[in-house]
Amino acid sequence: MRAFGLALIVIVLLFTVLAPAQEAVSFPTPDGYRLHADAYGKGSRGLILAHGGRFTKESWRKQAEVFAEAGFRVLAIDFRGYGQSVPASRSEDWKHYPDVLAAVRYLHDAGVKSVSIIGASMGGDAAGDASAESNPGEIDRIVLLGSEGGDSPERLKGRKLFIVTRDDQSGDGPRLPGITQHYRKAPDPKKLVILEGSAHAQFIFDTDQGPRLMQEMLRFLSEP
Repeated sequence: MRAFGLALIVIVLLFTVLAPAQEAVSFPTPDGYRLHADAYGKGSRGLILAHGGRFTKESWRKQAEVFAEAGFRVLAIDFRGYGQSVPASRSEDWKHYPDVLAAVRYLHDAGVKSVSIIGASMGGDAAGDASAESNPGEIDRIVLLGSEGGDSPERLKGRKLFIVTRDDQSGDGPRLPGITQHYRKAPDPKKLVILEGSAHAQFIFDTDQGPRLMQEMLRFLSEP
């Protein structure tokens, strides 16, 4: 037991030393808000993590560390009105895609060669709308996690990965039919992955489907 305890301490210390350093950053949006984000890694490929409505940037920490170890420069953002990015007043009419575009351009200005986005639920809608509104080449690929990907699936650019659990439901009913419909409207290249279970978006990470979810995303983001 003592040997096991010592081995465990060594593993924890090694992980602490080797885990990618996290850096707090902030940057302005074109309309004057200042967004806050956690940055991980120093890779030449940028990756933005856009949280769902029940989460903040801190919710991505475990996944961000894995992506950083895989060679990505990761930026987990707080949308305006969430976490640290809270202005003086909050409106439910805000569109969140400008926040994603501001993060995309922040990473490009920092010198990355390409930028991809993982958007969960609300963050996926914002990622999709950002893709539709982006300039050609600004966004390399997007992962839409438990999300239809915004209002204009036919305008999505780059490579697209839709991921949803089979029995995921909102207050309006199953999410899979709507996501499938948007997937069919999206231009190629694209892929739809249906996981087992009913967990929604970032909640999938805490289920037995979590490892497969990470595997699918890492494969998609790393493909040449």
